[in-house]
Amino acid sequence: MNTNDDSLSTLYDRIGGAETISRLVDSFYAKVLGDAELSPYFKNVPMPKLVAMQREFFSAATGGPITYSGRPLGDVHRGMAISKREFGRFTEHLINTLKEVGVDEADSYEIISHVNLYADEITNDVPGGSD
Repeated sequence: MNTNDDSLSTLYDRIGGAETISRLVDSFYAKVLGDAELSPYFKNVPMPKLVAMQREFFSAATGGPITYSGRPLGDVHRGMAISKREFGRFTEHLINTLKEVGVDEADSYEIISHVNLYADEITNDVPGGSD
């Protein structure tokens, strides 16, 4: 949801706040867990905790009133051998979900650009891995 009201000062406000973030994260992880290439990364992950951390992350990343309390992303993803291609698939699911929950294109690009700032911390191909 985007009101395109310039008086709403943060991206968090423009996209619809906590309600949209909640719908975004729930729908996004349904897509990611349904992706045969990405789902193995979440096999032993406590999903309720991950969903809560992702809600915090997206809220903080969009200028919301919530602070991300999780571990640094580099620490969380270290040793997982996530390729840039897999990160790209993850991002594609995010783009599709942003559209699905009604975030307009300009705000979607802003969110994706923020997520992409962490690409080097999240991707960590092992030698000989596919990219």
